[in-house]
Amino acid sequence: MVSIKGGRKRLVTGVVSTLTAGLALGAFALSGTANGATGTAEAGRHVKPTIVLEHGAFADGSSWNGVIADLRADGYPVVAAANPLRGPASDAAALRTVLDHVKGPKILVGHSYGGNVISEAATDDPEVKGLVYVAAFLPAPGESALELTNKYPGSTLPDALDPVTYQQADGTTATDLYIQQDKFRHQFAADVSAGQAALMAAEQRPIAQSALEEKATTAAWKTKPSWDIVTTRDLNIPAAVQRFMAKRAHSHTTEVAASHSVAVSHPHLVADVIEQAARATVR
Repeated sequence: MVSIKGGRKRLVTGVVSTLTAGLALGAFALSGTANGATGTAEAGRHVKPTIVLEHGAFADGSSWNGVIADLRADGYPVVAAANPLRGPASDAAALRTVLDHVKGPKILVGHSYGGNVISEAATDDPEVKGLVYVAAFLPAPGESALELTNKYPGSTLPDALDPVTYQQADGTTATDLYIQQDKFRHQFAADVSAGQAALMAAEQRPIAQSALEEKATTAAWKTKPSWDIVTTRDLNIPAAVQRFMAKRAHSHTTEVAASHSVAVSHPHLVADVIEQAARATVR
């Protein structure tokens, strides 16, 4: 396991080693044999899989912007999917429509609740070669995000939430959860600039309360190699919970002293771990 204590420039390939064994910029990669920068295998060159990014609750695809810039600079085709945030099963079905559209090998990356979604969407998909969890949930069948969050103390999210109950078309009521804007930076993005955190707070997408209570039915990390970035200053998913899930999944783990918004505050590190997964699983 690697521990990264502070902000750093782009990591040199291989420095972040492993010891613990929305915006898609550019067009969708429609073929596994894309040309040029997208990584055609020629003369022993590494085939570049498409990186599919799934954001989590209280975020949108723009949370991956810095990561996307690095990945594209290194020749990887990237798609940042829009997560409906309605429930793991339905959200995984939505993600699978994206996966079906993108041909060839893929690395699937999930942040926060997006980890629930990729764990289900990747099951039985032979083109998904590896999974990368970024401050994310890795639920086992029968577990929910809420259950895992409460497994160890440390989450202050409940006191920061702004619930909104509304009437659905069938007459029943449902509740969406936001983070209160004046608490957003402290709770979600403490190591992000005040200006950027304010934009993130205004742009946040709510998650259905029922989505956090819905139990997982499958776990792709049981059959596919995984990488996990554990955020030790996380106020949403306690570091102890993240470590428990990463250890159980036998993930290649990197720890960093970062908030829950690590993809925004440490995009170079996140991109490097994703590229590690790509190099290790796609030849």
